[in-house]
Amino acid sequence: MTAKDAKASYKWAKTHRHLTKEDWAKFAWSDESLIKQDSDPCQLWVFRQQTKHEKYDPKNICTEIKYGGVKQIIWGCFYSNKLGPIVFIDGSVNSHIYISVLFQALHDDGTTDIIFQQDNAKVHKSKLTEEWLKDSMTQNGFSIMEWPAYSPDMNPIEELWAHLKAELHRRYPDMKSLQGTQATIKQKLQDRLWEIWWDIGENVFDSLIDSIYAFPFPMERL
Repeated sequence: MTAKDAKASYKWAKTHRHLTKEDWAKFAWSDESLIKQDSDPCQLWVFRQQTKHEKYDPKNICTEIKYGGVKQIIWGCFYSNKLGPIVFIDGSVNSHIYISVLFQALHDDGTTDIIFQQDNAKVHKSKLTEEWLKDSMTQNGFSIMEWPAYSPDMNPIEELWAHLKAELHRRYPDMKSLQGTQATIKQKLQDRLWEIWWDIGENVFDSLIDSIYAFPFPMERL
């Protein structure tokens, strides 16, 4: 993160530091995530010195973790203690695909008076997307949150993705060893993700909103 980006994140946090828990519940948090059939939901961190010798030393190279199999891009959102739809995306995401996803999400239940969050990915900020969002805002009564660049740590939906992936492998330990055609495995993956998504309880959302509201903001040290 550059000094400019850090300053923008600080400005955002300072602007929003007085919001109440009820205020935060009006924000709709969104993002895409990549789900891998055989990925381990637990991340492994390796710390080493940045030298050529250390980088390629056999003891610092993990050969056992291999990612492959079926992959699925998903888009989702939540606000307050309510889930928005989960959308499965095939192939890469461009502006047209992203707009079709937003159309499903922002028109499905007729919810108004929300503040929609999205990061600054190119397809999110393209001219085509911004024009569509501007028209949709007027028609459907929601607004767009200005989001600082390079701030995934500030988006609580990242924790929701972690919960979804961990729960997938907890409920279905056979996920890594599924056999069949790619289409068959992908359909099973989608069915399982759909089931887990709609099973997420209110306690999870409450903890996510609490994490934003209760997060300390040490103004005197910034």
